[in-house]
Amino acid sequence: MDKVFAVLHVESWTEFWWVAFGLFGQLMFTGRFLIQWIASERVKRSVVPIAFWYFSMAGGLILLSYAIYRRDPVFVLGQSLGVFIYARNLWLIHHEARENA
Repeated sequence: MDKVFAVLHVESWTEFWWVAFGLFGQLMFTGRFLIQWIASERVKRSVVPIAFWYFSMAGGLILLSYAIYRRDPVFVLGQSLGVFIYARNLWLIHHEARENA
């Protein structure tokens, strides 16, 4: 396990689990592009499915938590703005759906 800790630049199990959590957040964040790509390929035009915004929100919140744990002000600022934008887009989508129902 020492080699894994060295590769991940961690010194404890707590840090290891935070890095694993951060990597999962990055996976969620990356997954949103795969979702958008697959949805666009299906209809042969560029679309942004609602799942894109949910994956963005989940990945963004996880990465924001990780950035706060790491006390990285640049990363915290970047993820904070993103989370606000994802939340706003989801709110607009759901607001429009309620109006059209």
